[in-house]
Amino acid sequence: MSKANQTRQFIIEKTAPIFNKKGFAATSLSDITEATGLTKGSIYGNFENKDEVAIAVFKYNADRLWKKKENWITVYSDARSQLMALVDFYRKNWKELFESGGCPVMNAATESDDIMPAMKERVKNTVDSWVRNVANILEKGIKENVFRSNINTVEYARLFIMTIEGGVLLSKISDKPDSLYLALDRVNKIIDDEIII
Repeated sequence: MSKANQTRQFIIEKTAPIFNKKGFAATSLSDITEATGLTKGSIYGNFENKDEVAIAVFKYNADRLWKKKENWITVYSDARSQLMALVDFYRKNWKELFESGGCPVMNAATESDDIMPAMKERVKNTVDSWVRNVANILEKGIKENVFRSNINTVEYARLFIMTIEGGVLLSKISDKPDSLYLALDRVNKIIDDEIII
């Protein structure tokens, strides 16, 4: 990794928690320079503007979250266990997720919807990727003959993500996992009643 790439990565890693907790609009250049110990010139020598930093930070935060989920899921080889592990990930890791400011994808989606079109596109691509990943688990389960063959894998993947993210949102607001647990219980029920053979 070149020196310039190392500096960019340093800026991203140091500011990632700040952006996720404060939001993109509320994170100032002073926050970035304070977190990194770099000058304004150093920041803008590596990024065109704050929006470019924000998009890089979002990608970093979203990739880190998915990697944690992926590591949790891929411990298992069969689709049924992988799908249950996805739900279990949120049940076991909600506290860490909340302490880091919540789900970076939901945070970015909410904040960027009308004011940052480039961020909105990045968030959309990330959500589409999450949907594909969950749909792939469902398709694998169909091939393994443990999930019903007539399910619409993309629709169920979207439903699971919407339900879980809604649970994260309501629980984050109340600082209690109750709503998230309710959402996860509902996803488990859907899996048991509508997906597993």
